[in-house]
Amino acid sequence: MLTQSHRYRDIEREAVYLQPEKCIPPPAQDFMDKVWFIKDCCGIACAVVTWLLVFYAEFVVIFIMLLPSKDVIYSIINGIIFNILAFLALASHFRAMITDPGAVPKGNATKEFIESLQLKPGQVVYKCPKCCSIKPDRAHHCSVCKRCIRKMDHHCPWVNNCVGENNQKFFVLFTMYISLISLHALLMVALHFLYCFEEDWTKCSSFSPPTTVILLIMLCFEGLLFLIFTAVMFGTQVHSICTDETCLNAPSTQNGDLMELNVDYCGLF
Repeated sequence: MLTQSHRYRDIEREAVYLQPEKCIPPPAQDFMDKVWFIKDCCGIACAVVTWLLVFYAEFVVIFIMLLPSKDVIYSIINGIIFNILAFLALASHFRAMITDPGAVPKGNATKEFIESLQLKPGQVVYKCPKCCSIKPDRAHHCSVCKRCIRKMDHHCPWVNNCVGENNQKFFVLFTMYISLISLHALLMVALHFLYCFEEDWTKCSSFSPPTTVILLIMLCFEGLLFLIFTAVMFGTQVHSICTDETCLNAPSTQNGDLMELNVDYCGLF
């Protein structure tokens, strides 16, 4: 007995199923349409929160730990390292957010384009009913970006974008720099606590002792949380690159639609 997957594959081999006459090429885009930016409220909020958390860590590290320190060399070296990592993390985040992850052109499932593919008898091609486009291998539809993305790994709300063929390297760099900056912040917090325990709390910070403790504990919690998440994600991304795999590898046959994989998020990032 044929499974649901086999039945839809048999249907897809029929050329009439592609319905090229229903696909109209999209109109010419202006400059603003060519700028890749996903207008998703949740994604924009997550991206803004990411930047604010980095700026908060910057504030605590500089004004709570480094400037009050009596060791000038220690403050200069750690300040330079932390600021370089913070700049690289934010730059990678920005590039991952505004880079086209590999969107398949909309409306390319026209009769002329299908004929140009020179398909062999029995060859299976996939069409996205929402994008009205012929999907390359390992391309999946994202309901947030509203596009089919080549080698889509997942949609990450923290960068307000899909992670795909063209921006995966920026996402990997972002997770690496965030994990490094989190580890660096945790080490400095531990050293600062030891310094404050040995000295007078009123002398180890320009803020009051209760304020200093609260700010350091919040930074410690933030650093630990993001160190775990980004380190795990960095490891999975490196593994995916080495094995040439993604979080999504096969087209979905759910809801009777072989040709569209409607995925929002895969994991926390």
